[in-house]
Amino acid sequence: QVQLEESGGGLVPAGASLRLSCVVSGDALRRYTMAWFRQTPGNEREFVAVHSVRGGYTKYSDSVKGRFTISRNNAENTVYLQMTTLKPEDTALYYCAASSTVIMSASTGGRHYGYWGQGTQVTVSS
Repeated sequence: QVQLEESGGGLVPAGASLRLSCVVSGDALRRYTMAWFRQTPGNEREFVAVHSVRGGYTKYSDSVKGRFTISRNNAENTVYLQMTTLKPEDTALYYCAASSTVIMSASTGGRHYGYWGQGTQVTVSS
């Protein structure tokens, strides 16, 4: 059973940086395309970033492009989301997700991911 556990969230002022981590257990990270999504109360889950299982391809939402960086360390079974120049609108519950089958053209859709973590809260004050 694959399990994902996020950490690294917190309360920070606008302009600060945070690094989120997602540790995968139960299988090898190298088998999975990994993504980050976020959600605020009353809103749908929003795609943030994805890192492909092969080739190191990445994709970002327009709202975070240039500020967030997704990376992975297969040896440590960990995926990271480095967030810089944080804005109040980045406030959300951040989830990591894993899929062994999703293709990059569909990778922004949460329904393609079979494994999810419980989320870590990021709050950015103005």
